[in-house]
Amino acid sequence: MRVRPFACLSLLTLAFASVPLAARVVRVEIASRTDVLNGRAFGAAGAYERITGRVIFSLPVDNPHNRNIVDLRNAVNLRNGEVEFSSDFIAVRPKDAVKGNGSMILEVPNRGRGHIIALVDGGDWDLAKDAGDGWLLRNGFTIVSLGWQWDADGPGALRFYAPVAKENGKTITGLLRGDLMPAQPMPEIPLGHLIVGRIGGSEYPVAAPDDPRNVLTVRDSRDAQRTLIPRAEWQFAHTLDGKLVPSDRFIHLNGGFQPGKIYEYVYVVADPVVAGGGLAAMRDFASYAKHDPAAVTPVKRVYGEGISQDGRFLRDMLYEGFNADEEGRMALDGVLAHVAGAGRGSFNYRFAQPSRDAQPTSSVLFPVDIFPFTDLPENDPVTGETGGLLDRSTAEKVVPRIFLSLTSYEYWGRAAALIHVSADGKRDVPISDNVRIYHFTGLQHGTGPFPSRPRLEGPRDLIGQEPESPLPIQFFWRAMIANMDAWVRTNTLPPPSSYPKIADGTLVSLSKYAFPSIPGVNQPHEANEGYRLDFGPNWRQGILNIQPPKIGRFFPVLVPQVDADGNDRDGVRLPAVSVPLATYTGWNLRDPSIGAPDQRVSFEGSYLPFPKTAADREKTGDPRKSIAERYRDREDYLNQYGSAVDALVTQRWILPEDRASLLQRGEQEWSLATK
Repeated sequence: MRVRPFACLSLLTLAFASVPLAARVVRVEIASRTDVLNGRAFGAAGAYERITGRVIFSLPVDNPHNRNIVDLRNAVNLRNGEVEFSSDFIAVRPKDAVKGNGSMILEVPNRGRGHIIALVDGGDWDLAKDAGDGWLLRNGFTIVSLGWQWDADGPGALRFYAPVAKENGKTITGLLRGDLMPAQPMPEIPLGHLIVGRIGGSEYPVAAPDDPRNVLTVRDSRDAQRTLIPRAEWQFAHTLDGKLVPSDRFIHLNGGFQPGKIYEYVYVVADPVVAGGGLAAMRDFASYAKHDPAAVTPVKRVYGEGISQDGRFLRDMLYEGFNADEEGRMALDGVLAHVAGAGRGSFNYRFAQPSRDAQPTSSVLFPVDIFPFTDLPENDPVTGETGGLLDRSTAEKVVPRIFLSLTSYEYWGRAAALIHVSADGKRDVPISDNVRIYHFTGLQHGTGPFPSRPRLEGPRDLIGQEPESPLPIQFFWRAMIANMDAWVRTNTLPPPSSYPKIADGTLVSLSKYAFPSIPGVNQPHEANEGYRLDFGPNWRQGILNIQPPKIGRFFPVLVPQVDADGNDRDGVRLPAVSVPLATYTGWNLRDPSIGAPDQRVSFEGSYLPFPKTAADREKTGDPRKSIAERYRDREDYLNQYGSAVDALVTQRWILPEDRASLLQRGEQEWSLATK
């Protein structure tokens, strides 16, 4: 079905204007259209505009490219062989599309919130008052954030609107699971995924409060034995105006939930949402933008960009075969999956919970870090299973150019080594010519504050024993986007992969991890594993019947080896690591005030400054050389730092225009370390 294209782009200025479009995007509804910063010009691209609204998709259930969507045929709004979905979107595009560079950054928003413009350019995420330095805009990119997560929660979240499923008109029920390690005493906990102080995914309500299958357990760590909490000690309820009232969205525990314990709940739910349609939404918007001449955001190339949860989404999109549109054409020309580690996620299952993510002490045993992990086919020696991330894309000849970028945290918290080693952890494996793997050494999952400091405010569950790693990702992001665009546009090869390897001793087991004994610094004794899970006989078809799942043998854990300073030996090193004033780790332990101090805090690394002088070092017994023993003076340090910056520019890890900013950063780092 092809719907008549709109006749005049100016008609879109009407709020909530309805625009008929081609292909599987059948309509776009415009809610607002505003000039960015009152029409300010951004280089040759000129003025930009910001458009918000909703995209309506229609998916034919018999199209072979839609058959992997779980419960699509059971959607309650199935009409004439098709199912309708819709997505919120925000687009930032040159007002004159001809002046753009023809390339789109299609952002997979993290739990409904876009971030890439603020991350790369600085300034406001919504460009209301400040565009930062406008790098993306000056270079002519179109940027679109598209809702894909059905349970995205909170004001302003970009959502994916999907129908529920019923079998032959009958209600579908099942078991759902969640878990949480509180950072402070709590009388009740939400059923939705609580992450960094807010709900990352809204809950399915309790369907049968008195069902005996509803259970609550407690344990000390993710691998510890569960203890069943008697049913009489907890209720589906919450406190309202000082009174305990029934609720299908909270669990109340007599005596309260205590910090440092993992509480896991399983309960009966009904009416699953057809969540996997979000994968098709991302695919179809990319195809529409490239092939429909009347597209609201017309471009020639589309690069899928996702960070953390959204990088896992892009890995899953490739694995499940959604980079071929309904006509078999390539949807995403490039993929930038950042800090996804070895993960995919709960994106295309019955009763999917997209926000669940596998942290050290929560969201444990979800279908996240599961086989296969590598881009090329691999074999699991335990189960005999074979497969690779790009099998379907390869078969349909729609393999995009791919950057899999990692920080040091992902080797500890996201089982990242599994994307480039054999499943038995004994050898390095080759990667595809279309893939680059980049390890950005010493960075944490998301950039910490600079100057580094202990976390004293914000979510308590992120309070670590050490200050966070402040190393910035912004400079690498700008270079990665430029390198991806050049790779797709002109076939200019990007920098080669850079990551730790078994063969040269830069990737090792935990038992061989040689971190120096720094006074007062506690070291981790574990790291996140990849799991062999069994959710029941139909779970590979998206139906999870066993909760919690059965657990098989863990996949091996390997982490980057460190030098005498405790900094990772391999990877792409910022000057702060190659010309160091401190140790930057991929781990940080939980502060005793939030419980479980022997376990890692989610998402964070550590910043451990060097002693200033030899006397300071000798006084504390620090094995690391002091700053004064490394550098003659400030000028010596800055000369070495500048040479390191120039090397990164030459190797195209950093853009030439960012050289001055990085040099300024070096001056600030010296001043802070020596004051």
